[in-house]
Amino acid sequence: MTIRHDITPADPGAIRAIVESSGFFHDYEVDVAVELAEERLAKGEQSGYHFRFADVEGQTVGYTCYGPIACTAGSYDFYWIAVHQQARGGGIGKALIRETEAAIWAEGGRAIWVETSSSSQYEPTRRFYLACGYQEAARMADFYAPGDDKVVYVKRRPPERV
Repeated sequence: MTIRHDITPADPGAIRAIVESSGFFHDYEVDVAVELAEERLAKGEQSGYHFRFADVEGQTVGYTCYGPIACTAGSYDFYWIAVHQQARGGGIGKALIRETEAAIWAEGGRAIWVETSSSSQYEPTRRFYLACGYQEAARMADFYAPGDDKVVYVKRRPPERV
């Protein structure tokens, strides 16, 4: 597996396939994931969207999308992390999250914020974030729908070692 940060014209299609493979997302959510990549291709760094891609044997099987949160001092949004359904369970997600965190810390980030649903379908996602050292920071009741809360996690930059 190789992890890259450069985005190519083929990546929006790969992102669509990856996100659709989960079966978790509505069509409009898949479209948003693709739009972020297209905006990065069109605007470059000015888009505010950064990516990491996991490639296995020449095929993109996972990715992350993140970016600085406007009007904050070093807070970053972790917009997307997804691994193709057929490639899950092999450590690709953890490798992507580690690479993304390292990039954010190198860019001067001090906190990474990620959100997900409280529905039972997203229980593995919430366990994944906790296993990667994220802590639940907020829960907004009925945010997505009645009985479906928004759960916000945070990971703060580790202290510098001397």
